[in-house]
Amino acid sequence: MVDETKKEIPESVSRRKFIRNTGYVVGGVVVGGAVGSLLPFGNKTKEIKNNETSPTKSENFNQALMHFTQEQFNIVQAATERIFPEDENGPGAKALGVAFFIDHQLAGDWGFNSRDYMQAPFYKGEKVQGYQGRLKRREIFDIALQEMQNHSMEKYKKKFTDLSGDEQDAILKDFEGDKVNITTISPSGFFNILRSSTLEGVYSDPLYGGNMNMAGWKMKNYPGNQMAYSEIIEKGYKKIAPQSLRDHLAH
Repeated sequence: MVDETKKEIPESVSRRKFIRNTGYVVGGVVVGGAVGSLLPFGNKTKEIKNNETSPTKSENFNQALMHFTQEQFNIVQAATERIFPEDENGPGAKALGVAFFIDHQLAGDWGFNSRDYMQAPFYKGEKVQGYQGRLKRREIFDIALQEMQNHSMEKYKKKFTDLSGDEQDAILKDFEGDKVNITTISPSGFFNILRSSTLEGVYSDPLYGGNMNMAGWKMKNYPGNQMAYSEIIEKGYKKIAPQSLRDHLAH
């Protein structure tokens, strides 16, 4: 005799119910996977097509912050644009993504001085010796950006990003000329790092976050990362389209 209270629920029904309930329990996380495709959540195809965040839309997800705060990023973006401004020759540092390049470098080995000798004792070195100190580059940027803000507020009663172009230039020149009273870092030392890293962001491979669309190379007619020049080396100068490291991927 079959116990009616223990009669089995049809397999298809019990599984469907289990999957749906599991989705609720984990906050719907499974919905995005293979299991989620089994659940009736309306016309998702139509929603994706009408949504601006469709997977088919091309977006640069590399443009995200890894070290800077939003305020720090805004200061660096404004400062680098004054160092390498947009003009009739092409885009400036902002359009080229230089601030993202610097941010990503500070989040990596360069920002941690991982390849530099950083053991005490520290002495004031000559200019030809480069940086001599205990602070890492990421710490130098953190301090210097706050001091830029402080100097801007003291001199113009406005944040650096609210200044006119000429006023921003004046702040940067004060740092370049060591006219800012800072005890923890060298103002001119920071300016030199900022200027050199700006140029690196303009002309590095786009892989590293700057030189968007290889526009920095195009302004210089620089060919980028070519595999070889054997086909043109005997034919004199020839303008060729630049290539990035990405162009060498096998398709």
